[in-house]
Amino acid sequence: MPLMSKLTATVVATALGVALAAPLLAQEPAQQPAQGPVLKSTVSLVNLFVTVRDKHKRIVANLAKEDFQVFEDNQPQKVAFFSKEVTLPITLGLLLDTSGSEQEMLAAIQDAGSRFMNRVMRKGDEAMVLSFDTDVDLLSDFTEDRAALDRAIHRSRINAPMGGGMVNPGPVPTGNITGTALYDAIYLACNDKLATEAGRKAIVIVTDAQDEGSKMSLEEAIEAAQRTDTVIHILLVSDPRFGANGGVGRKLSEETGGRMISVSSEKKLEQAFDEISEELRSQYTVGYYPTDTAKDGRFRKVKVDMTNKDYKALTRKGYYAPRS
Repeated sequence: MPLMSKLTATVVATALGVALAAPLLAQEPAQQPAQGPVLKSTVSLVNLFVTVRDKHKRIVANLAKEDFQVFEDNQPQKVAFFSKEVTLPITLGLLLDTSGSEQEMLAAIQDAGSRFMNRVMRKGDEAMVLSFDTDVDLLSDFTEDRAALDRAIHRSRINAPMGGGMVNPGPVPTGNITGTALYDAIYLACNDKLATEAGRKAIVIVTDAQDEGSKMSLEEAIEAAQRTDTVIHILLVSDPRFGANGGVGRKLSEETGGRMISVSSEKKLEQAFDEISEELRSQYTVGYYPTDTAKDGRFRKVKVDMTNKDYKALTRKGYYAPRS
């Protein structure tokens, strides 16, 4: 079914000006050690979900707060909250490119995507499944039911015409689309579905990252992810006849704290899903109270350095300050 059909182009245009308050993590009182972190809305604490890898690209576990250095707009920040995040639920979106260029890989994508969901999801996690081509379709809304997610993944079909364009009948109307509505799919997934979700949020997109005709721009898609604190992971799967846009894939992932993995075979697709699964389950939460307390709605650049220079931190590049 079309995703959020009530969303008109007018709503889309005005929604970009609305700063969304990110769900934030607060520390549970010491007298209740059996419970996990509590999620609550507060405008002051900035949370970063951080993955750390060594120079051999291996994930580094068992680090301490003192191993992290946080900067906002190049100003050092004091880490006020720190934890190794293995139990906080994940809200996940799997976005499948069903344009004609993915025809040869779709069956493998479906099988690997189903196994990925079974591996990564734990009790309390929720996931949704979208497909996108000349339209954006919600195949499964958020659910913990893995069987329902599996059925949704296998309902995805190649819909893009190979012989010319068509008018996008979806919620973000666009004429003469000849490729994929990638940016529209990201915007809708973040702004319409993930904006009201709490905790860790990520979308995994299997695509060649070619976009032709989306109403939303690349910058608007990235902004939607940043405003909702959503990490984007890209599995770059392409048919040699059509190529891929690695530059777009890298920008989407790097600006939001995710990874892009190029996939050239069914075996590498399985490995890529495994790497993303490991990444989602091997994060640290680093929280700080910004020294800049202005509620000006401005984008603040964030950087996380490691005291051990052989380590590299992967996290989002910034966030939007709230407006007063």
